[in-house]
Amino acid sequence: MSAGQPVKLDPTEETLLVPLFARAAESRRKRAILIDPKAAEMVASIPWDYERFDQRQRRLAIILRNVMFDNWVRAFLGRHPEGTVVEVGTGLNTRFERVDNGRVHWFDLDLPGVIELRRRFFKDSERRTMLGASAVDSNWIETVRRSPPPYFFVAETVFVYLQEQEVKTALARIAASFPDLSFALDTANHRALVRGNRDFVRRKMAARFAWACEHPQEIENWNIGLRLVESLALTDISGPLRSRLPATVRAGLVFVSKFPQITNAYRLNLFGASRSNPGLSESGQGTGIASGSG
Repeated sequence: MSAGQPVKLDPTEETLLVPLFARAAESRRKRAILIDPKAAEMVASIPWDYERFDQRQRRLAIILRNVMFDNWVRAFLGRHPEGTVVEVGTGLNTRFERVDNGRVHWFDLDLPGVIELRRRFFKDSERRTMLGASAVDSNWIETVRRSPPPYFFVAETVFVYLQEQEVKTALARIAASFPDLSFALDTANHRALVRGNRDFVRRKMAARFAWACEHPQEIENWNIGLRLVESLALTDISGPLRSRLPATVRAGLVFVSKFPQITNAYRLNLFGASRSNPGLSESGQGTGIASGSG
């Protein structure tokens, strides 16, 4: 346990400490692929039983996911340097610190209790604002709409804790409110949910996954204004990132990539505005769809 001011988190909120600890632990590695001194500072300040989270394989998956989402945000900012990014379910993430180009407008959105904790470590600024609200609610939308378009939403391991109807409602409302949006989010199928919930039990965590998505194309088929642009497994990492991994890890990724039942269980997905929806425009995101093939 680390010395610091105690915190109160509900079972789902507790999960924000898992990626936080993963980034802090990764930062200590000699050849780290993500260095996050702020994460180490927060871990030292928040007393918790972090030993429950110290699983090497899971930690690697979290770091790869972080970096792959970061790359999508950077690509968006490369095209729209003064656009607006909304991190849904931001937790204690430091994505703004990792990708800030000095011009982006940024919103960190999470439940009020999480934002209260977040304010111990982060401050609002001219270009960055923390919003205490649920993604399922609508009371934050008008505030974001006053920020310059286009808009990029990123939700990393957020919607899997909600029921499907809640996910559909939230995404439909956001897509209707931001006609020039892009949206990056992850999905997990039933197989992944079962395994993930068993892992929660083993680690004595009360949180549970709820929404199973067998294929990210399902979201496009909801006809809520989103089209699937790109879908990646954690094995679909870019060449530069892959080269920074230990040889044993690279070999393991090649081996796992041969099994679609594994690679299709969990996907990172980039959506753009649907052309078929009246009033919704092209987002220009991504390079193509890479889902279903494993």
